[in-house]
Amino acid sequence: MKTIFAYDPWKLIENELHRDDMRLAESMTSIGNGHMGMRGNFEERYSGDSHRGTYLAGIWFPDKTRVGWWKNGYPLYFGKVINAMNILSLRVRIDREDIDLGTEDPLSFTRTLDMHTGILSREFSVRRKGGTVYVRFERFVSVARPELLAIRCRVTADYACKVALIAAIDADVLNEDSNYNETFWDFEGESSDKQGAMTVSVRTKENPFDTPRFSVCSAMTTTPFGAAHKVRDDTDNGFVSRKFVFDIQPGQTVGCDKFVCVCTSRDHQEEALQLSARTGVLAAQTVGYDALRREQERGWARRWEKADVRIDGDAACQQGIRFNIFQLFSTYYGEDARLNIGPKGFTGEKYGGATYWDTEAYCLPLYTAIAGEDVARSLLMYRYDQLPGAYHNARQQGLPGALFPMVTFTGIECHNEWEITFEEIHRNNAIAYAIYAYTQYTGDRSYLDEYGIDVLLGIARFWAGRVHYSARKGQYMIHGVTGPNEYENNVNNNWYTNRMTAWELSYTAEQLMLVPREKAQKLGVSAEEIRRFREIAQKMYLPYDEELGIFVQHDTFMDKDLRPVSSLSQQDLPLNQKWSWDRILRSCFIKQADVLQGLYFLEPEFDKETIRRNFDFYEPMTVHESSLSPCVHSILAASLGKLDKAQELYQRTARLDLDNINNDTADGLHITSMAGSWLSIVQGFAGMRTLSGELSFDPKLPEGWDGYAFKVIYRGRLIEVSVSREGTGLRLLSGDTLTLNLSGRKVTLEGCEHEEEQDDEQD
Repeated sequence: MKTIFAYDPWKLIENELHRDDMRLAESMTSIGNGHMGMRGNFEERYSGDSHRGTYLAGIWFPDKTRVGWWKNGYPLYFGKVINAMNILSLRVRIDREDIDLGTEDPLSFTRTLDMHTGILSREFSVRRKGGTVYVRFERFVSVARPELLAIRCRVTADYACKVALIAAIDADVLNEDSNYNETFWDFEGESSDKQGAMTVSVRTKENPFDTPRFSVCSAMTTTPFGAAHKVRDDTDNGFVSRKFVFDIQPGQTVGCDKFVCVCTSRDHQEEALQLSARTGVLAAQTVGYDALRREQERGWARRWEKADVRIDGDAACQQGIRFNIFQLFSTYYGEDARLNIGPKGFTGEKYGGATYWDTEAYCLPLYTAIAGEDVARSLLMYRYDQLPGAYHNARQQGLPGALFPMVTFTGIECHNEWEITFEEIHRNNAIAYAIYAYTQYTGDRSYLDEYGIDVLLGIARFWAGRVHYSARKGQYMIHGVTGPNEYENNVNNNWYTNRMTAWELSYTAEQLMLVPREKAQKLGVSAEEIRRFREIAQKMYLPYDEELGIFVQHDTFMDKDLRPVSSLSQQDLPLNQKWSWDRILRSCFIKQADVLQGLYFLEPEFDKETIRRNFDFYEPMTVHESSLSPCVHSILAASLGKLDKAQELYQRTARLDLDNINNDTADGLHITSMAGSWLSIVQGFAGMRTLSGELSFDPKLPEGWDGYAFKVIYRGRLIEVSVSREGTGLRLLSGDTLTLNLSGRKVTLEGCEHEEEQDDEQD
């Protein structure tokens, strides 16, 4: 655990240069706008250890995966996000010598990420022979103009010197995870025109698979600032630069504004890429940096107006929730339904940058409530549009129906770790559950009736083919799976997988009876097929321990050496960095919520004592080494009145990256799990529930907090919830009158503030 940024409600502030933790700082100061993003790399030369990365949404490469142990059913390639050209580069030279904080110690250094505006700034000073040089950088990727990056650089010296600023685009880049320094780009050409625009064009390399190649053109313009200067342009293979040279006097400030427009063949015709990039960047230069910055501020202010969560009395928790919402919105805000939310977003290459089940299980509720139904619907449409790929994935395994991928860019599975890719098939049910949760929350069946039912049916048909009937038990079973707990592979009858499958089959059968007749006929559904779905659901085998009154994680779990995490030495943790994989798989220790994940999803179907018994049995054995784990446990703990445990686990999910709790943030942020901090507050402490079709709250106040407040969009209404020691306040900010349930009492909101005092004592 390590914290290198000061506590601040709206900012990350690094007050000294942490060379040994540069990758950690780069991850946490990543910025993005849904179209592109980048790690917090320095603009100027930096020769120290660094993970340089700029990434473009939807741009990927199919890396060959055929190896000696390749088997039928394996994907042909591993899809991976690829490092885009370096568009940040802006070198600073003083008297012909580069400033390089990798080798020289700054006199002062501050790096600041302003989460309210999405602007990253940095200022530092260095000693040179003649005196002191002061440098300030500021940059943002525009939420108003998604293809635009804007950078401002200012340099001041307290002595007379020569300052050179070299703005560049460099396409000669590598992936951190590339083999033998392989590259993924072909250089297609460079240009410089009379209007001052310089361009670099590239295309992804040829590949042997039936996947698209992507073309990218980046255009750059620059606006100098300050004294008279000389200008020199250079172009080379995959590289362009513009150099300004200033002769300055003591106290004089010079600099330049750099604008880069990045256009891809996903959004433009290839033959128009260069023109589109040039037009975009010249328009941005005409508007100017200051006006673009104001656009940026207004754009983020509109997002925060609906999304902000306020925590009073705990600076660390306040910073954590805002940081997580900021990074989620930097990754995805629903403008492009072809995209989804990668586990690392634009902050690193780990996990390939593709789509996982995290989106449906964790992110969808947040986006529905604070970005709006249209954004959430885009996430659901993403899966519907990739339904043909899911059918392909099932056929590859010799199975009917649709198997949604563990990792994908197109809907086709592109991950080749067998015990995850083809055993962790419970992900199918998370996608079905997201359709259910969205429909219950919004009260709108239009997506379900027109599109979602196709997805539900494809998944149900997969399960009907994947289960087998045990004549000995007289029940249906699912063998050879990996549950959410990835610290066990190839188990039989994982309770979560079996229980959620029974739920999915039952829910699908129910919805098939409700969809319009024409739709049912088009789907080719028969009464016999619906009957079979119901039979499997009713006769699904669900491991249970009568003596303990708990659901058993899988058939042989109770035969393990069962002991709590507290029995381990701190030197053993984290297990995934200290123990062999063999030792982990044989242990009882649980990576993330497994049985408890099912109790979280299907909470209305279980009484409190059942949830309590299972929580008390499984949570002590859980190491929470998945970023997805703490929030589920925090929500359940809050609902059980275990506020100390709920708060402990909220801290873990809210500050997982800020405090580098799992010692892996240097690889990139845990974007999808960041939704967990919002869920822990809204569903956990505030007790928001919607699955019954009625909005309800049962607020609790954690120890050390003076209060908290948030807003949710619910069925066309914007509602503000505030919780303090005095009670709970509800305000209907917009929309029609609404009756909801507050701690067991009916409350009607009529567009003005409605203060309700809690009957129960606040803890």
